[in-house]
Amino acid sequence: MDTTVSNEDFLATVAEKSHGAALRGDYASADAQYVVQQDWAAYTEEEHALWRRLYQRQMALLPGRACNEFIEALQGLNAADGIPQFEATSKKLEAATGWTIVAVPGLIPELTFFDHLANRRFPVTVWLRKPEEFNYIVEPDVFHDFFGHVPLLFNPVFADYIQRYGQGGLKAMQLGGLDQLARLYWYTVEFGLINTPEGLRIYGAGILSSGGEVEYCLTPGTTSRHIHLDIKRCLNTLYKIDTYQETYFVINSFDELFEGTAPDFTPYYEELKSKTPYPANSLLEGETELLPG
Repeated sequence: MDTTVSNEDFLATVAEKSHGAALRGDYASADAQYVVQQDWAAYTEEEHALWRRLYQRQMALLPGRACNEFIEALQGLNAADGIPQFEATSKKLEAATGWTIVAVPGLIPELTFFDHLANRRFPVTVWLRKPEEFNYIVEPDVFHDFFGHVPLLFNPVFADYIQRYGQGGLKAMQLGGLDQLARLYWYTVEFGLINTPEGLRIYGAGILSSGGEVEYCLTPGTTSRHIHLDIKRCLNTLYKIDTYQETYFVINSFDELFEGTAPDFTPYYEELKSKTPYPANSLLEGETELLPG
């Protein structure tokens, strides 16, 4: 399968989808797979200082909230002092689970993204947000991508899940199932929770790199739902991109998540084409709220 998409075609698609908006990254230097060089020496001391502030904020919030697998892997990355060098991390990651990091200018085409994941390459954006974006950023930056995603790629089972997702994405593009599969990524890789002996913990990168949702997602009494992950249910559930999540899907283990994606999704896509997606805040009959009030 040819997974190359020209910059011109990709940026034209972005403009069409976003009413003319442009992506922030420098796409002129990207190769056919949207890979660029991380010019680590070009980061300023102000950018390293901002990274340290972001890192320190999250590390004050995550103990007792993030899953142990994330905390342990993050501590081994020595990423507290400034923006990490991807090459050094890639060597550690490849030795642990066979994954590498590829530097990208920002968001990349779905086909290229899936191809990278299917071949155990995780795209990480090279630029860092501005100080005024400390609490919220529209496009994923290097802090979200590296801090939020990379640590769990050291977990063998979760790393295998991400590869399987990439393989599934390539197939979904041929079956018209991208909308459904995107919901699975959103509700697991980005905003997933895991049940542990100590209680619910976070493994989703979108929460782990957020200043506010870390606390919110585990706070009893909110209007958000916390329900056990059912794959088909998840594929048919809408999500919010501009607010905290109204539903969090909970897994019992990474093994459960990996095994849940083993079936062929083709019949799921066919079935769901004729069904109206569930609202983001829905609680269906028989589902149980898993966060005690």
